[in-house]
Amino acid sequence: MGMKYRRVLLKLSGEALMGEQGYGIDPEVVQEIASEVAEVVSGGVQMAIVVGGGNIFRGLKASAAGMDRATADYIGMIATVMNALTLQDALEQIGIPTRVQTAIAMQEVAEPYIRRRAIRHLEKGRVVIFGAGSGNPFFTTDTTAALRAAEIDAEVIFKATKVDGIYDSDPHLNPNARRYQTLTYGHVLAHDLRVMDGTAIALCKENNIPIMVFDLTVPSNIHQAVKGEPVGTIVGGFCEVT
Repeated sequence: MGMKYRRVLLKLSGEALMGEQGYGIDPEVVQEIASEVAEVVSGGVQMAIVVGGGNIFRGLKASAAGMDRATADYIGMIATVMNALTLQDALEQIGIPTRVQTAIAMQEVAEPYIRRRAIRHLEKGRVVIFGAGSGNPFFTTDTTAALRAAEIDAEVIFKATKVDGIYDSDPHLNPNARRYQTLTYGHVLAHDLRVMDGTAIALCKENNIPIMVFDLTVPSNIHQAVKGEPVGTIVGGFCEVT
């Protein structure tokens, strides 16, 4: 199938699972994501997934409203597990073996995160979904994605969003906004482009893990990204701007 990458990590926001709804999970969207993941995995690519929980609970928002930050973040971690189990069910219904590993022990519904076990699952062709973030408050699921990618030796992080790349300004507000093809980690950090949080970008830079940002809502974009097609913006290559 001409895949460029052998082992990848897909970062999904919780909001990606709710589709056009204002809250929760849209089963049709989950099924579409599962179908695309299945197509890629059936081609021999090893895929891990980190999913957020913003469609159910946002820790930062709750903290701003007065909730203890650590407590809010732990609730957000539990929300990511709900999303992970939903994705697991959708994948297994179409025949893709899947394991959920959580950074907080939930042994009745998921495995604990163990790096060597996660790698073994990937080698056996199973999709591994990492839930509960890093298990620590004050860290985002973006940082978790960078951390897990480094731990499992992923070749790239796919940051699937609702925008087709990184722009020099908000494309929804500025019709003349310019989309970048390639950027360095340093440029993203220096200009606060908010592709991922600064800790995640720094981790990727330190471990030389490129980040591809692309639009999840375009059919077959995950497949095209794994093939190495220019469907978004790559962070980690040369910088096309000074």
